[in-house]
Amino acid sequence: MEFLEMLKAAFLGIIQGITEWLPISSTGHMILANEFVKMNTSQEFFNMFLVVIQFGSILAVLCLYFHKLNPFSPKKTAVQKRDTLSLWGKVLVAVIPAAVIGLLFEEQIDALLMNSVTVAIALIVYGIAFIILESRKKKPAITGFTDMSYKTALLIGVFQVLALVPGTSRSGSTILGAILLGCSRSVAAEFSFFLAIPVMFGASGLKILKHGLAFSGTEWLLLLIGMVVAFVVSIFAIKFLMNFIKKHDFKPFGYYRIVLGIIVLAYFFLIK
Repeated sequence: MEFLEMLKAAFLGIIQGITEWLPISSTGHMILANEFVKMNTSQEFFNMFLVVIQFGSILAVLCLYFHKLNPFSPKKTAVQKRDTLSLWGKVLVAVIPAAVIGLLFEEQIDALLMNSVTVAIALIVYGIAFIILESRKKKPAITGFTDMSYKTALLIGVFQVLALVPGTSRSGSTILGAILLGCSRSVAAEFSFFLAIPVMFGASGLKILKHGLAFSGTEWLLLLIGMVVAFVVSIFAIKFLMNFIKKHDFKPFGYYRIVLGIIVLAYFFLIK
């Protein structure tokens, strides 16, 4: 039985590692996964597990972008160090809207909107939005982080607030917002990655504070497996996305979201 739970933890880590970074909604996938892969743990631990394994995904970003995010690197010039500190400043500014709204209203939003219909609608609506957005032939004005103003960073943070609606996707809302505000696809994707660092650290930390660290040996093992798998898969998912958008736009993700939204609706209304 313990081996089966380990496989479930690894499977959920795979889903986390892929869906956290691609704009396809981790919530939508976890809702479906939870129907078929139920861990033999308390619901409280399971809810905490889904959030805490995000540590693995965060570490993947820090590993891949360590040099770019390190303002103290001896390999950087004084100007590059200032630019890196400025990038962190923009990330922190962009985090403010979601942090404030999330702390004040996240429980109410989850209570009202955490259901299959809301998730499916959000998947479909944002899928259509990606297709419409990418149908425009507009040259991006922001092709590097030095081109991004603090005002633009704050506005991207406002778009991140939309991710509090289940099914929206944190990466999806921030990438969509960044492109609308004139960012190139690569800048939009990377800024979305960087925004995840304080957001996910905060969410994971709060969950651990609420739950405490009194886990059983099996629970510690499941958390470790979930985090390690999420870390490894995140490495591949991030590299895949950055290589993909060099030659393609985000339309395929829009179509995928629409199909997934229809599947969620069909499953919960026609099958279950």
